[in-house]
Amino acid sequence: MKLILASSSPYRRELLERLQLPFEVIAPDVDESPRPEETPSTLVERLAIEKARKIADGRPGTLVIGSDQVAVYNGTIVGKPHSHEKAVEQLRSASGKAVTLYTGLALFNADTRHVQHEVIPYRVTFRTLSDAQIESYLRKEQPYSCAGSVRSEGLGIVLLERFEGDDPNTLIGLPLIRLVRMLENEGINII
Repeated sequence: MKLILASSSPYRRELLERLQLPFEVIAPDVDESPRPEETPSTLVERLAIEKARKIADGRPGTLVIGSDQVAVYNGTIVGKPHSHEKAVEQLRSASGKAVTLYTGLALFNADTRHVQHEVIPYRVTFRTLSDAQIESYLRKEQPYSCAGSVRSEGLGIVLLERFEGDDPNTLIGLPLIRLVRMLENEGINII
């Protein structure tokens, strides 16, 4: 079966390349707005499934990977900042605190319509950050397309002091350990 990554994220693309499988990337057009009363884990699970299903429709013979991620600070969902001002606000709120990232992962089989899905949490603790550190980081990294304004695979690592989770790839947005299991369930063995 043909493998498709339903994402516009270059970070997810880079992670999936590690598995050395041929795949195509198609960006889904999905409204990522939370619904009323939707929890962070329900939101990312729904969006991962919607992204995978949307790309799978009309593409027989495909397995489609969908993923979505949000950060949660003090019980509040924090997504991509998209602006410098919002990124400053996010990083000030996270300074000195633990933040949980929830990543929804889905693998949709276009032929059987079977979907495997899971939500994987990952917790990070931020160092206490000064405004000067925040400004310097944002000027150098510009992580405006990263949940919570942290690009941990880049300079964002200097903002953090501790990680807690099963798969470090989850922090970047594509839990490869879980994905490998899902692919194996569909008969795709990596090695």
